[in-house]
Amino acid sequence: MGETLENPQKCCTNETIPQKLKVLAIHGYRQNGSIFRQKTGSFRKMVHKWAEFTYITAPHKVRLVDELTTGDSEIGQSKDEEQYGWFFNRDDKSFRGIRKGGPAIGFDESAQLIEDIVKSGGPFDGILGFSQGACFVGLLCDLQQRGLLNFKFNFAIISSGFKSGSLPHLKYYSDILTIPTLHIFGENDQIIPTEMSEALSYCFEEPTIVKHPGGHFLPASQPQKHEYQKFFKLQLLRKQYGDQQVDENNV
Repeated sequence: MGETLENPQKCCTNETIPQKLKVLAIHGYRQNGSIFRQKTGSFRKMVHKWAEFTYITAPHKVRLVDELTTGDSEIGQSKDEEQYGWFFNRDDKSFRGIRKGGPAIGFDESAQLIEDIVKSGGPFDGILGFSQGACFVGLLCDLQQRGLLNFKFNFAIISSGFKSGSLPHLKYYSDILTIPTLHIFGENDQIIPTEMSEALSYCFEEPTIVKHPGGHFLPASQPQKHEYQKFFKLQLLRKQYGDQQVDENNV
């Protein structure tokens, strides 16, 4: 425990990494774990030296729609796929991220599912969420800080996230959250406007922000590579050596 970190770069080489970070991956609305895994293949490849991902599917099946909107197809949905969500914000069991007010049907069951998965397959070092999954992750971060979870994760990646507008969630976001976070969102997102993703990032003490010129997806191209890898390296260093011995500027 008293080991000092003289060369932080060396501890993140293939020869010296004792164990990768374990990250729980939370898909978006109208997706499932398998589809989210397919859509994030390039992202995983960028950070595979430092992290491994476990993809799960939400417990609530979503009603199929007759015609897909452009936004639905952009996030990888097709009519033939199994579609799931983490909670609904209208009594007809539908969900829209931009909707204000309404219930949070199924939220407690989804939180219980995460607890069960952590018990059976955890612990997990971090959690990744996209779109509604990112909204869900933000709520879990709040619950964790208030001591209301029976498990713990040490960082979060929030892609195309937003604050839930459901009435039961208005009591959230009152305190600044201290968990390290990486926030990723597009400047031309037609599903979740940029300002909604920015508003969620303001709830965190020291958010790392990665903006991209695209829409509603998790990008994995050269402009994002450095920030992604830096964030994961830093979290692995903190896991190995503790916060007090890691200088973020040397990562």
